[in-house]
Amino acid sequence: QLIAHCLAKGQQALVLIPEIGLTPQTLARFTERFGSGIAVLHSGLNDTERYAAWEAARTGAASIVVGTRSAIFSSLLRPGLIIVDEEHDGSFKQQDGFRYSARDLAVKRGQLEGATVVLGSATPALETLHNALQGRYGHHRLTRRAGAGELPALRAIDVRREALQGGLSEALRDAIASTLQAGQQVLLFLNRRGYAPALQCHDCGWIAQCTACDTRMTVHRRQRRLRCHHCSANVRLPQACPACHSTRLLTNGLGTEQTEDVLRSTFGAWPIHRVDSDSMQGKGAMQALVAKVQQGAPCILLGTQMLTKGHHFPGVNLVAVIDADALLFSADFRGEERMAQLLTQVAGRSGRAGDAGQVLVQTHYPDHPLMQAMLTESYAEQARRLLQVRQEHGMPPHGRLILLRTDSPATETGEQFLGAVRQQTEPGLPPGCRLIGPLPSPLQRRANKFRNQLLAMAPDVRRALQLARLLVHCAEQHPARQGLNWSIDVDPLDLG
Repeated sequence: QLIAHCLAKGQQALVLIPEIGLTPQTLARFTERFGSGIAVLHSGLNDTERYAAWEAARTGAASIVVGTRSAIFSSLLRPGLIIVDEEHDGSFKQQDGFRYSARDLAVKRGQLEGATVVLGSATPALETLHNALQGRYGHHRLTRRAGAGELPALRAIDVRREALQGGLSEALRDAIASTLQAGQQVLLFLNRRGYAPALQCHDCGWIAQCTACDTRMTVHRRQRRLRCHHCSANVRLPQACPACHSTRLLTNGLGTEQTEDVLRSTFGAWPIHRVDSDSMQGKGAMQALVAKVQQGAPCILLGTQMLTKGHHFPGVNLVAVIDADALLFSADFRGEERMAQLLTQVAGRSGRAGDAGQVLVQTHYPDHPLMQAMLTESYAEQARRLLQVRQEHGMPPHGRLILLRTDSPATETGEQFLGAVRQQTEPGLPPGCRLIGPLPSPLQRRANKFRNQLLAMAPDVRRALQLARLLVHCAEQHPARQGLNWSIDVDPLDLG
C-alpha cells in the first residue's frame, strides 16, 4: 500500500532484500501487483543487465527498484520510498573492502532526499528497536500474521541420553513421519553445511587442519573433498591418516549432508531437498526449488540459514531445529540477539497457511535460561531484556564500537602497528572513550595472514566519530610495512 501511494504521487520506490535468492519471489509478487516498470539490481547480473537496470532507475523508467545491499547506491530520478526488508539481517552489512551498512545508509539517504524509510522485520535489530523505543523512529507493530496463519507452538526436545541418527531424535523422527503421512511438509534447520565439521584419526588423534587458517577442514563426502569454509582451500579426502597411515578415520560432528543420508534411508518414499550453498548452485536453482515446494506436495526441506530468509512455504507444518546448542554458546556479545532472531525466523516458516503448525527444538540444555526464554517469551520480550543488559555494559546501541584490524604475514607486525597506533591515540581520546588491545582476532590466521585488532568503545555517536577520525589519522602516520594491511570498521558485526 505504501508503494502504491508512492507511485500514485509519481515517485519511485527502492526495496532492499537480504538475499539474491529472494529476488524471484519478490519480483513475482510485485509484478502481479504493479505490472511492469520494475528493475532488479544484484551481484548475480551480468554487466549488460546491471547497466540496463541502473539506467532504468536513473531515468525514472523503473518505478520500483528491487535489489540487495548494493542497490542502496542506485541513482533514482524521483525517490519517494525506501524499504529495507528483514532489516536485522547481517547481509546488509558489507564487511570487507568498502565497508557500509545498507540499512543505515537507507536511513541517511531518506533523510537527505526527503524519502520515507520503512525498516521491516519480525525480529528487529536491537539498534533499530532502540531507536523506535526512543521515539527517533515511528514504531508500527503488526500483531497478527499475514493471511489466516496462526503462530506455531514451540516445544523443546531433550536429547540427553538419546540415540540420535544423523542428529535426529526418535521423537523428531516420529513427528516427521506423522507430518508427511498427513500430506504436509517438513522443514529441518541445521546451520552447518558439509558432511561433518572435522576429520580425525582414531589411532593417533590427527585432525585435518587448514594449512592457511587456524581452523579445521570440513568433510564434504559427496565431492570427496576437505574444504576450509574460511579461505575456500580444498584437498582430496584422504584414505589414510597422513601422520600414522591408519585407515581408521572418523568424522566428528554433524552437517547437512550427513543428516540428508539418514533422511533418505528413513523417509526415502518422500522427496527430500537439501538447501545450502553447496546444493543451490547455478542460476535459478533456488527459484526452481521454491516453485516446486510451493505446489504443496509432502516433502522434507533440510537446510541452513538460506531457508530462514523470507521464503514462503505455505505447506510447511513442522519446523525443527536439529542442533540448537550450536547457537547457545557464543563469544560475540551479539550471540544472544542472533540466536533469538534466527530461531524466531525459523519458527516463522511453520503454519503460514492456516494450521498453527509446530516447532521442535532439539537441545542438550532444555533448562538453559536462553532456551527457556525462547520457549516462553516473544521476541519483543527477549529484545527488551537484552537491551537492558546492553545498557548495563555500555554496549551497542547504548555505546558504539570501532574495530581497527590488521592483516599481515607475521603476527608481530600487526601487534607492533596497533600498539604504536594505541600509544599515539591514547593522549587525545575523547572523554568516556577507551581502547582494548591490541589482541589477536578470535580466528587469528586466515588465508595465511595473521589478524590482530584494536577495539575502541565510545559512549555516543559524536564521540565515536571523533575517535574514528583520530584512529585513522594515527594509523596513517605509521607506514604499513612488510605486507601489512589495515582497515577500520564502525559498528562491526563480525568481531571474529
